[in-house]
Amino acid sequence: MREPYDDRSGRARTVTRRQALGIGGALGLVAAGGLSASAALARRTPFTGAELRSAVPLPPAFQVPLPLPSVLAPVSRSGGADRYEITQREATVEILPGVRTPLWTYEGAFPGPTIESRRGRPVTVTHRNDLPVPTVVHLHGGRTPAESDGYPTDLVLPEGWPDAAHVTHTGAGGPGHVMHDPRAVLTKLSRDYTFPLDQRPALLWYHDHRMDFTAPAIWRGLAGLHIVRDDAEDSLGLPAGRRELPLMIADRAFTADGDLDYPALDPTSRERPGVREPYLAGVLGDVILVNGAPWPVYEADAARYRLRILNASNARHYELEAITDDGRRLDLVQIGADQGLLAAPVTHRLLPIAPAERYDVIIDFSGVRVGSRVRVVNRLGSGRTRDVMAFRVAREVTDDSRIPRVLSTDLPTWRRSDAVRVRDFSFRAGRMHGGHGWLIGGLPFDPARSDVTAGFGDVEVWRLIADVHHPVHLHLVGFRVLSRRGRPPLPHDAGLKDTVSLRPGESVEIITRFDGYRGRYLFHCHNAEHEDMGMMANLEII
Repeated sequence: MREPYDDRSGRARTVTRRQALGIGGALGLVAAGGLSASAALARRTPFTGAELRSAVPLPPAFQVPLPLPSVLAPVSRSGGADRYEITQREATVEILPGVRTPLWTYEGAFPGPTIESRRGRPVTVTHRNDLPVPTVVHLHGGRTPAESDGYPTDLVLPEGWPDAAHVTHTGAGGPGHVMHDPRAVLTKLSRDYTFPLDQRPALLWYHDHRMDFTAPAIWRGLAGLHIVRDDAEDSLGLPAGRRELPLMIADRAFTADGDLDYPALDPTSRERPGVREPYLAGVLGDVILVNGAPWPVYEADAARYRLRILNASNARHYELEAITDDGRRLDLVQIGADQGLLAAPVTHRLLPIAPAERYDVIIDFSGVRVGSRVRVVNRLGSGRTRDVMAFRVAREVTDDSRIPRVLSTDLPTWRRSDAVRVRDFSFRAGRMHGGHGWLIGGLPFDPARSDVTAGFGDVEVWRLIADVHHPVHLHLVGFRVLSRRGRPPLPHDAGLKDTVSLRPGESVEIITRFDGYRGRYLFHCHNAEHEDMGMMANLEII
């Protein structure tokens, strides 16, 4: 079993069986995740769960053209703000060639339509719920007032849903275990979400965030992109237009009749949350989708491209590498992180990306022979999951794009000495309500409990420690990574982030400032199965 990088050299390192499987009392739950210790060590992959195997014939790699999500047009642009409308509805979509797959969608598509907006120009999105279950929308990475942040009990109820919808189960709570949230805000059929977007330009994404059922909702299709731009970024001369590609990477599995396979205890997502025991550590699929297409190919110019990469998988980690037909590895020049541009470019040959992380990367095809191919592979995959997508270089062109040596000068400069407090949080497996769960500080999520109270404007240092792999996401705020295992951050930790990947037995320090808005927010693991099974906590900014 290997981790993506050594802390100092950037090279792969090995971990012991005890480190991989016995940390923090997680052994029992990890073993239930579908792989024995010997199998995990033999595969040398990050331990994030168990893989489903599709029962339908799968297409060969690099045959399906890469689709690009449509850009949603606003219904109005009056009063200095843009208004959009999105209907959440069931749709049947062709994902595998010749196979029809039922999905839950935003506007009938997977991914949902992309919203493009300008920094500081407010956006209101009216979401109408025509699905058979309640939903919640979270703009991941958005600096959003609490009432529009998508708190997991602020449900939009579909037509005919019973009034008792405020009674929710907690993940792995078992039959009859229910919790009430006295602060929940319920609306029927539709809700307006307002996003001020007074934030750095970045790739954000929106997805369902319903308590206990986030994982199956995202798996069934409820995810889309939201790009924030500004004039300063536009002036840099980065690749743009048709040479700027959003890439939403996600894994899925399919039943024999073409439906999405998912090991839910309640396939209707109405009452009982959770997954079957072999998948408690996370659900992995055996089909890699990019923008909803299996192992696609894109016909590219011999020029620079800007790749806006999102890992929208429930639990799968990737380590991306670009390889030419003749075996050369191309540089992946990182220019941005979750929360926007870096101060200066960082060059990688291998780029690890955990669930919910985003990387803004430049790749240059100008030295690739026309007619040849560049494969993007996942060094952490095996078999079919080792391939991600390919670029076929089709033509020589003139390229006037550039990568400036200075990308941004507006990154926060918080110092450790600015922190008014230091907090410690453990992310570990444990028992909850008589079953398996995933806990923060030894506690499962309770919407009625206040876990952390921070003063508005306070700078804090958080020390996070993990038993197995946990991508930790903070709502509302961005943060900087200060250290890993007491050593300097890794190259891919650069910039302002909102999700950080913790590896087995690893401690990571982050620093942030709690500004923007007051109210109730969340921090949680973005392994979606872990999140649904209790690995979430409340953050009150006062």
